[in-house]
Order: sequence, then structure tokens, then C-alpha cells
Amino acid sequence: MKNYSKLTIDIHKIRSLRLERGITQAFIARKMGYKYTSGYSNIEKGNTRLSYRNAVILSEILMCDLSEFYK
Repeated sequence: MKNYSKLTIDIHKIRSLRLERGITQAFIARKMGYKYTSGYSNIEKGNTRLSYRNAVILSEILMCDLSEFYK
């Protein structure tokens, strides 16, 4: 199993995957349990760290492997 805690998230890749699939930030925010869209938006902006738990949820929503999020 790969140790993802020391790798850097590629927020541009996450955003492009989301846009390619036509998924809104609001949809992802609800699935991750955020009350407001800004909770997820801050992740894409790089203002908030993406937790491993939410990275797993996001990979399921975007239908991709978790390793695609990391540089």
C-alpha cells in the first residue's frame, strides 16, 4: 500500500477531472459532508488540506484511482 501522507495533492488535476465529468462542486461538497460548497471549493483552491478520507470519497465520485490526485 502506498503512503499518501507524504505526497502532494495536484489540485489542478482534481479540478480538471471534475470538470471533464461535469460534476459540480456543490455535489461533491454534499457527498463529503460539507454544509456549504465553500468547504470543497477551498480544497480545489489549495486553502484547505484534502484528508485521506475525503480523497477516497472524491476518487469514488470522480471514478478514478486515488493515485491520480498526487504529483
